[in-house]
Amino acid sequence: MRVDFHTHIIPENFTELTKRFNGEKWPTLERTCACGANIMVAGKVFREVTDQVWCPEKRIKDMEQESVDIQVLSPIPVTFSYWAPAGEAEVLARVQNDFIAETVNMFPTKFIGLGAVPLQNVEVAIREMDRCKHELRLSGIEIGTNVNGVNLDDPSFIEFFQCAEQWDVPLFIHPWETLGKERMPRHNLMYTVGMPSETALAGASLILGGVMEKFPKLKICLAHGGGALPYLLPRLDQGFKVWPHLRLLDKPPSHYAKQFYYDSLVNEPVNLHYLLQNFGHEKIIMGSDYPFLLREVPPGKVVDETSELTKEQIECILGKNALRFLNVPVKVGS
Repeated sequence: MRVDFHTHIIPENFTELTKRFNGEKWPTLERTCACGANIMVAGKVFREVTDQVWCPEKRIKDMEQESVDIQVLSPIPVTFSYWAPAGEAEVLARVQNDFIAETVNMFPTKFIGLGAVPLQNVEVAIREMDRCKHELRLSGIEIGTNVNGVNLDDPSFIEFFQCAEQWDVPLFIHPWETLGKERMPRHNLMYTVGMPSETALAGASLILGGVMEKFPKLKICLAHGGGALPYLLPRLDQGFKVWPHLRLLDKPPSHYAKQFYYDSLVNEPVNLHYLLQNFGHEKIIMGSDYPFLLREVPPGKVVDETSELTKEQIECILGKNALRFLNVPVKVGS
């Protein structure tokens, strides 16, 4: 079974909502043809997309062609809208979460859903996480790597992580509003350099800020193989060693990094080997970033190309780990 943990979806009609709000940063969808559109922000093209991003039937056709049994649906990070008034961001989150839940309910053997929450207001975010978990029956929440420049170890987020652990809500952390983006206007460096760096900062903040130590049962998966974090852990451990006056932890950062899950979107088998060596096959979850241009085609390609994996390891990475992470029983057939 192949479960693609990292895919994005958006309701086709969400623009009807965001055009009612004030502020040019609200994303909108402008159709360019029968099967394509642009996501617009502040009058500029943020991302070109196809109908794969809103049409579940088209996704299912692609899944059949690429031997994917289940997709895990999550919002597109630009719709997090942490910059906006929390009440308006909550309305957009609810629209997206309802759409994802409806899509899962229409095709329960094909899709699993993750929701979004307005994390700029923790009380409102917890309220929507409660609705996602206990009313919509979504399987987890996707959040960004920072909230308006505030790292995830900020004390204001503690109650959110506490509730996520208490309710056993898995969290998928995806980069957005990357650090240093003002230095990356050319070459699409925001996607290739900015996002991995941003994810490393988020993961390091959660570790060094004591969040992972405080909430050992909290389930978190980091996008894009954890970005640069796995390769920076030796340097983080060295900092832990030489700056004892800064320590907030009982053990070095690499110890707590083993609590994370990591998607397999690392492009090269040598990188996947590195993840396996450091975290074990039980913590690696296949994800492709469907349907965007940088995605892995077909999903699981890097796993297929990685030598010396046992049948059990392959089965876990390609599907079983994702279902276990999301507390979802194995789904069979269509």
